[in-house]
Amino acid sequence: MEPGPLGGSRPAERRPCLSSRLGADRAASASLLSAAGAEPGRRPLAVAAVLPAGGCGERMGVPTPKQFCPILERPLISYTLQALERVCWIKDIVVAVTGENIEAMNSIIQKYHHERISVVEAGVTRHRSIFNGLKALAEDQPDSKLCKPEVVIIHDAVRPFVEEDVLLKVVIAAKEHGAAGAIRPLVSTVISPSADGCLDHSLERARHRASEMPQAFLFDVIYEAYQQCSDYDLEFGTECLQLALKYCHTKAKLVEGSPDLWKVTYKRDLYAAESIIKERISQKICVVMDTKEGEEPVGHLLEEVLKSELNHVKVTSGALCHASGDLEQIISEQCYNFVCVNIMTSDFQETQKLLSIVEESNLSILYPVVVVSVHFFDIKSVPLSQKMEDLMWIREFAKEVRKRNILLCGLLICYPQDEQKLQESLRQAAIIIAALIKERNSGLVGQLLVA
Repeated sequence: MEPGPLGGSRPAERRPCLSSRLGADRAASASLLSAAGAEPGRRPLAVAAVLPAGGCGERMGVPTPKQFCPILERPLISYTLQALERVCWIKDIVVAVTGENIEAMNSIIQKYHHERISVVEAGVTRHRSIFNGLKALAEDQPDSKLCKPEVVIIHDAVRPFVEEDVLLKVVIAAKEHGAAGAIRPLVSTVISPSADGCLDHSLERARHRASEMPQAFLFDVIYEAYQQCSDYDLEFGTECLQLALKYCHTKAKLVEGSPDLWKVTYKRDLYAAESIIKERISQKICVVMDTKEGEEPVGHLLEEVLKSELNHVKVTSGALCHASGDLEQIISEQCYNFVCVNIMTSDFQETQKLLSIVEESNLSILYPVVVVSVHFFDIKSVPLSQKMEDLMWIREFAKEVRKRNILLCGLLICYPQDEQKLQESLRQAAIIIAALIKERNSGLVGQLLVA
């Protein structure tokens, strides 16, 4: 048994979290209440989460523990916390990290505006870390500042793509059965070797499943299991569902999980996770224009070409004028890609306005924001070389906003042209914009491209 003391801290104050803008929180909470079978007038089901994050990442093969490895310059664990924070009915999230990483963890919470997070000191094994997290939620601990939940979710800090629907399923199943966990079909056949390194026997793959995260438990069940747990199980065990069965005779309900539940384990998984995140934040583009009555509709033409060429991406438009709330609404819906149209101007005014709005919104705290400053110019009036020279100072400006996680680059399009040539230029511009947004290549920051 390990009664060990708690360590760690909780942020002094709660700050607004960007993910709270996603909305529909009340509907999700009502769905949970209804699905869990609560009677009218009864308080909502109290749910908390524990994330063991004390591993050293030995299999990753890098000096930094994998939960702190950067993806798009942001620690992996921050993405997992964001996924849990989106779920409004999870009241508290307890993260267990090693003593040497408590300060770093608190810095991550502050920098990325995470909320509802408490930090405790991890144990030397996974089960000991989870036990410390549970003790932070228990009422029988003298230093506990949190309320005991009815159901607790246990999740891995390195599984950042968990969705609310699977969390809801395991919580509802745990409320009914006492314990529940996500499972997935086995990818490879499991074999057991003999002592001399030869095959002893194999398992029938169709009859077995891989245990995944998240898992959920009635708090009293899993806390009792850990209190009774042998030192051997605390030291060498890895399966929480087995502890509930062994010590509390609680058979877990198994819930089919989605393919997104995979765990970042090896270095190559970091690249895969980055690719998925880039894909997700590249699904919306906002074309920003400050059009005036009687002005050429070329910005709208670019918007239509983007919609036509990038049919898998949602393309919207917004105005920069203060009277319009379009842009603020688009930003609140978590759009991280902007195409700012500057028509027949070289003074960069529209783009500067947009950058100011993006900076004030704190949108770039969580993900890098791509801003493509599009400049239409009349090649008969101004040679291309002169136009590019006039806009070369965009590079210095891009360096400044890069510090705030905004990736700025320029795109020149010749205008006016005959209709056929203009359409071809706009199609080429759409291809360039799509590549800039998808790749989010910081090497292209401040570059001036020509369509």
